[in-house]
Amino acid sequence: MAKFTPILLGSDINVYGMARSFNEAYGIKVQAWAATQLAATRYSKIVDVEVHPGFSEDPGFMEVMQKKIKEYQNHEEPVILIACGDGYAELLAKHKQELEGTFVVPYIDYQLLEKLISKEGFYEVCEEYGLPYPKTKIIKLADYHDGSYADVPFAFPVALKPEDPVSWLDVQFEGRKKAFVIKDLAEFKDIVGKIYTNGYKEDLILQDFIPGDDSNMRVLNAYVDKNHQVKMMCLGHPLLEDPTPQSIGNYMAILPAYDEKLYETVQTFLEKINYVGMANFDIKYDARDGQYKFFEINLRQGRSSFYVTLNGYNLAKWYVDDYAEDSLAGQETVYANKLESSHMLWLGVPEKIFKEYAVDNEAKQAALKLIDAGQVGTTVFYDQDSSFKRWLLMKYMFHNYYKRFKTYFQVNKGQYFDK
Repeated sequence: MAKFTPILLGSDINVYGMARSFNEAYGIKVQAWAATQLAATRYSKIVDVEVHPGFSEDPGFMEVMQKKIKEYQNHEEPVILIACGDGYAELLAKHKQELEGTFVVPYIDYQLLEKLISKEGFYEVCEEYGLPYPKTKIIKLADYHDGSYADVPFAFPVALKPEDPVSWLDVQFEGRKKAFVIKDLAEFKDIVGKIYTNGYKEDLILQDFIPGDDSNMRVLNAYVDKNHQVKMMCLGHPLLEDPTPQSIGNYMAILPAYDEKLYETVQTFLEKINYVGMANFDIKYDARDGQYKFFEINLRQGRSSFYVTLNGYNLAKWYVDDYAEDSLAGQETVYANKLESSHMLWLGVPEKIFKEYAVDNEAKQAALKLIDAGQVGTTVFYDQDSSFKRWLLMKYMFHNYYKRFKTYFQVNKGQYFDK
């Protein structure tokens, strides 16, 4: 086997999922560089987190990376940088040319990234390449001032979310959420007013709300090799989402799924836009026209993407086969989860919460059968990394969801929110 050195950027649950994937596949401990130390990677024996304050944005990011370039410039094996958050993916694309002399940077060029990370830009690309998405209206600050924002072209309820999630972090008011589902015009005017009078200056995304509960969602992770060919796609069927306002929409339970037509749609799209690296799509089924509608693309694996590794399609393997082994060119595309007998349910909450709060339908019954059969797993509870300190912290982290669901679930039940 060819030698390689993976470096993960971040310290969250996504980082832990990737570190565990590398450990399961290759038995190695990996290094992560991050601005802060988060709980999911604390007290771990499989990932070392190197903390650099200010690392999550420029100029701090490149100040650290300039030192790392000197440190790794004569490294024999490939050093693969893997972003585990949107900000790090953006930084890697932005500084790709500076970094590529020393590191493997499996990310798209910055120009395409800027287009895809903007929700407006993503929907323009969807329009160009025929990818279905919810009907959308863009609201600008000027529209609020002249009153034209109040012309809502969709029937209520409608979805409303900030175009710029970074500047949204600095906006605070009572009732603030990651995104909103709004029931009537009076509530719409009230919320838009609060948003624009509390410091937010960027655009808002107003969308036709696709009806249905959490189980109408789909998540799809794909790996596209250095030759822009899709090599793996793994579909997931979320059955429960986090109801907490600041975390609304984060998946808490994922049942593996298979859909040949959806796989074909995504593969065509990614190859047409010359994508490279890992991609993560948030999708919702619209029963009104029988179509899957695409909300966004994340230019990295998603925070709950360990469901892919759990179901036998190890996330780490694709990077290694592509950039260390150079063996993907001749391989056929893997369309995951065709055999239901091998399915594993991924959970981000205790089983008891899933059983109590997930909508009772056919998919939930399938998930309960997997639980009964022991075909269930999490990202953070790993037998090879189970010191008492870590186990206690992860149990505490999971236990906190009881209060979250008790406090917020009824308020936000059945609503889709952006990731």
